[in-house]
Amino acid sequence: MRGPKRDILVVVKDQYLSEQDIEQEVQYLNEMLRITETHEEFCKAHELVDRNRITNRPQKIVKAIQFSELQPFRFLINKN
Repeated sequence: MRGPKRDILVVVKDQYLSEQDIEQEVQYLNEMLRITETHEEFCKAHELVDRNRITNRPQKIVKAIQFSELQPFRFLINKN
């Protein structure tokens, strides 16, 4: 299976790890990121402001982020 296209920098304190061990760590990191990078998790962490309304509805948030730019007077607010 082909992995995602991302750059991950792994800093290892132990100099005696083999290349296979480092590759395994990268696979673990990719799996953790894959789980957290879903639309569901994104919608849990953001709210959509549309002029005077704030919504938490996942359908509206996903529809708003489908394009490279948000429409005028729409803003994504991170809840964190």
